[in-house]
Amino acid sequence: MKNFVLTAAFAVLAAPVLADAHLSKGTITKIDRQWNKLTIDHGPLANLDMPAMKMVFQVADAALLADLQEGDEIEFAADRVDGKLTVVEIDK
Repeated sequence: MKNFVLTAAFAVLAAPVLADAHLSKGTITKIDRQWNKLTIDHGPLANLDMPAMKMVFQVADAALLADLQEGDEIEFAADRVDGKLTVVEIDK
């Protein structure tokens, strides 16, 4: 019982840290609102097994571009969607 309580307490305390583990850091270098694309100079993308680099991504939802400007430092999640590297989440 003691181990269960400790494990449950750790899970509750660690949840906010683990929730952001899928996000990578990057800097927006270009925004193409016409084609819903972002060029991001980013750190490693662990879920895609990619090293740090500068590249162009599709954006899953044009609404994600609304408040962004070139030069913004962001945290983002990218995944393969229909075979294309796509930004699916952005936090400023």
